[in-house]
Amino acid sequence: MKTYLIILSIFSLFFTTSIVNAQNFTLKSAELKGQLTEKQVFNGFGCSGENISPQLSWKNAPEGTKSFAVTVYDPDAPTGSGWWHWVILNIPYNVNELKSNAGDPTSGIAPKGTIQTRTDFGKAGFGGACPPRGHGYHKYEFTVYALKKEKLNFTSNIPAAQVNYMIKANSLAQATLVAYYKRDRSSK
Repeated sequence: MKTYLIILSIFSLFFTTSIVNAQNFTLKSAELKGQLTEKQVFNGFGCSGENISPQLSWKNAPEGTKSFAVTVYDPDAPTGSGWWHWVILNIPYNVNELKSNAGDPTSGIAPKGTIQTRTDFGKAGFGGACPPRGHGYHKYEFTVYALKKEKLNFTSNIPAAQVNYMIKANSLAQATLVAYYKRDRSSK
């Protein structure tokens, strides 16, 4: 009985420590301040922003993390299923930042070995905000996932929703930043 209680205590301590560590997993950005700027707005589909992904950094990933993935999703898009703006995965476990414009696959800024998959704009890489004119504020969820696998085997042409399914199936923890953007009826 005593051995059983010791094992149960050790298990409880491990489980509690894992939960605390996962709760401390945080995402921040030096560029996102609650509202997206023209820098993070798409250039196309009637929008004329700079289409530059923001700098993102994270800390306190849980033990057992073997890689990271980052997604940007707009649940307010009038599609019935939201809108995927960015998916980048296979970020090495020892990397804790994506620099500004890492979402441009041709820039060479993203960490070596990462894959950026197809967004709802139809191509790989970051696609900034571009809600319909007069549709009100949209919520943009920037999420980093700590994954239990070193690599998820996808090509850049796989749809974001399919990749997100596998990201969530292999996630140890996640941290999210939310920013908002509204395109007025009169804006470009």
